[in-house]
Amino acid sequence: MQYDERFGAIECILFVSGDPVPVIQLQRALGLTDIEMQSTLQSMDELYRREERGIQLYLTEETVQLVSNRKYTDLVLTLLQPVQSRTFSQSMLETLSIIAYRQPVTRADIEAVRGVRCEYAVSQLLKLGMIRELGRKDVVGRPMLFGTTDAFLRHFGLRSISELPRYEAYAEAGSGVENTEAVEQA
Repeated sequence: MQYDERFGAIECILFVSGDPVPVIQLQRALGLTDIEMQSTLQSMDELYRREERGIQLYLTEETVQLVSNRKYTDLVLTLLQPVQSRTFSQSMLETLSIIAYRQPVTRADIEAVRGVRCEYAVSQLLKLGMIRELGRKDVVGRPMLFGTTDAFLRHFGLRSISELPRYEAYAEAGSGVENTEAVEQA
């Protein structure tokens, strides 16, 4: 299969799918080698970015998807007037950030960090597809382990979990703020 044909086939499959497609399944369906698949995806990504097209290739470690260019978000929102945007409560955001930075993590681990129960936040994040069950921890009681999903990565504009801001930088900045407040109160 020639490059132009590979490009067109991948673009067509991703457009029709609308959802993330596992790279390995796409590779097998098209009968491509690892090198052919990766070079084609890299070329597509570069072309879409260079030409500032209305669509872009969204690659994670395991999946690929065609998505709208964020540059045109306001136009799309104006035209399509979404019924409801996804919003997260403060407890859901706190729970999600703990899971993102510490995954795999149990509900008890999350509650130890937050200091409050988190069943509702975890259940809502599961329903929204932001987190998933990864298995069970090999300890007494075998609690469920949670981790983030590709939907989490897409929602926050990340390609992999390694793109999260460094936790230590924010922890240090946060501790400095707390110390400043303590000094001001004295």
